[in-house]
Amino acid sequence: MRAGAASDRSPEPSAAKLLETGRLVLCAIAVGLLIACLVPPLATSAGRYEFAEALQFSLLAVVVPALLVIGMPWRLVGLAAPRPPDDEGIMAAPASSLLPIDRLALGRRHHPEALRSVAFAALFLAGAIGWRIPPTVDALARHPWLAGVEAATLLAVGSGLWLELVESPPLVPRLSRPHRVALAAVCMWTIWVLAYLVGLSHVSWYHAYGHHPGAGLSLSADQQLTTWTMWFISGCAFIPVIFWNLIRWLQSEEDPDEELHRLVRQVRSRERPLDHGQAGP
Repeated sequence: MRAGAASDRSPEPSAAKLLETGRLVLCAIAVGLLIACLVPPLATSAGRYEFAEALQFSLLAVVVPALLVIGMPWRLVGLAAPRPPDDEGIMAAPASSLLPIDRLALGRRHHPEALRSVAFAALFLAGAIGWRIPPTVDALARHPWLAGVEAATLLAVGSGLWLELVESPPLVPRLSRPHRVALAAVCMWTIWVLAYLVGLSHVSWYHAYGHHPGAGLSLSADQQLTTWTMWFISGCAFIPVIFWNLIRWLQSEEDPDEELHRLVRQVRSRERPLDHGQAGP
């Protein structure tokens, strides 16, 4: 198992370089999408059509945070060591000698409690629901500058969620694979329910959008496009995470993440008596 883990975390130089290049591409795409959400034509269309605002929301809440987390080049920007130590090395190194992201990775390994992951998911759901209720959507349509506030909020809570679902080396999720599946499913279903409620409504949820017969999209068409936009984008983001973790979990009798967490707890339990013994007068 140790040899297999070492091979997974220490790929060949050419493969590692390819992975780093791929992450940079994903990070660049995320930045491009973030800019596209805040400038015309999407920014102006979001003030005229519900489906355009739903597209803007879905990109800011789901796609941009996911791509940023997966593609963030922590080592390239100097926030993580270029050649990270192995598990034993990072556990033995004093926290003060580590770079910020390596220190955060160490803290996440020391505290793999599921409650923290649930808290990040709760913040994401609160942010997603808060920016989809009628008062906030109407305010976004009437005051386009609020899109910047929406972007900052959703980027923060979305990044916190995706750090619990996918790897962003050297950061790894705290949750076991079955729990990642459940967390991703709950978040996806919440967005689907919000979209479903809009699609089923016979009246407009959002009063800032005017739908006039014979001019532009009808109310029904706008709402249907809103529903399908949110379903499609959230499904494309969360379903691969759900199936990937489900398949990996079913392929292994013992979840490697659970095994790592168990080993960490054993190391910490052995260190506590030693610390008490050294704390003499």
